[in-house]
Amino acid sequence: MIGSDIEGVGTPGVGFHSPFPMQDGFAFSVVAGEPHGPRLGQLTTPHGVIETPAFMPVGTQGTVKGLTPHQLGDVGSQIVLANAYHLAVRPGEETVDALGGLHSFMGWDRPILTDSGGFQVFSLAELRDLDDDGVSFRSHVDGALVRLTPERVLEIEAALNPDIAMVLDHCAPGSVSEAEARDALERTMAWAERSTRHRDQISTRTPMAVFGIVQGGVHESLRREAAERLRELPFDGYAVGGVSVGEERQTMLRSIPWGTDGLPVDRPRYLMGVGGFEEFRVAVEHGIDMFDCVIPTRNARGAYLFRLNDGPLRIRNSAHKLDPGPIEEGCDCLACLEFSRGFIHHLYLRKEMLGCTLGTIHNLRVFHRYLEKARAAILAGTWAEFRSGTASLEEQYRPVAAGSN
Repeated sequence: MIGSDIEGVGTPGVGFHSPFPMQDGFAFSVVAGEPHGPRLGQLTTPHGVIETPAFMPVGTQGTVKGLTPHQLGDVGSQIVLANAYHLAVRPGEETVDALGGLHSFMGWDRPILTDSGGFQVFSLAELRDLDDDGVSFRSHVDGALVRLTPERVLEIEAALNPDIAMVLDHCAPGSVSEAEARDALERTMAWAERSTRHRDQISTRTPMAVFGIVQGGVHESLRREAAERLRELPFDGYAVGGVSVGEERQTMLRSIPWGTDGLPVDRPRYLMGVGGFEEFRVAVEHGIDMFDCVIPTRNARGAYLFRLNDGPLRIRNSAHKLDPGPIEEGCDCLACLEFSRGFIHHLYLRKEMLGCTLGTIHNLRVFHRYLEKARAAILAGTWAEFRSGTASLEEQYRPVAAGSN
């Protein structure tokens, strides 16, 4: 069993298996490693097989900012995330449905996961009214009333028709009390049960898997209880939600196994809104298969570039003006193979769109390269060596906080 240096991390569970079949068209298997992690998996969907652990770039509005679908595939993306709430607001799920569903709408023929709007319960708190039946938002666009219930969310997602749909959950801030976290957990569980009842009453163009979400704040007993209760429901996969929402970073890392130890080992596990080298490593060691966050894309737009072989590069700095070398030696992305630091520095200073595009290509490729190396280490049985070899990398990037949706 692989250990962890995060104080207070628990011991992985004994390997509970789900008694429920997965949705037609979906399958998940652990190919190598330990069932409770680190593990190499394969998630089969109607739009392709995903090798896990895998990172999902965030395409909230149906697009990853600045990249074409072809470019997104070229950097190594196997699956992307879009947001059901934002797409329901603009252009409306009816429009996406009329244009052939989200794959056709985006021009992306690989797997897609849609977030339900549960994160917006947290991020748009000043615009929403929450009750036990659902949540009402004043649209951040025009102030129009948007009502989401567990049933309504699945109907929106059915119209969008992703491969994987997240249920509606109550994502509370990390600072809430145990009583408030309990309230969010109970609401999330009630909504999860309603979602499992309603999913059989909706139709989709192609099969759509549905994932449940663990909540519980920073409280170990609540997260372990949530996982145990959630596994009794017929979900195709499970997510750990409500992390990186204001809690202290070490607390976030320590809480990851609280939400995974009780989940079925034969289902994919998704850590929502978290990304970074140490975050990846700790989560993979505890059986997480999927990640998303805005860190690589948002930082690229801010001229902050990641490198696996060295520390971060602030490409606007004048030191790069005459540099003929790539962003990172040994990187196989388009930005590094075809362009110099000096040119990319020029693009950022002139606010040319190509600069952010190349920076985004590079940062996403770095995140994918890290997980490709992680998958190779699991397959080869060399995780301990991989772990020790990335320790300095984790230290260099630790100031970059885990991201959110």
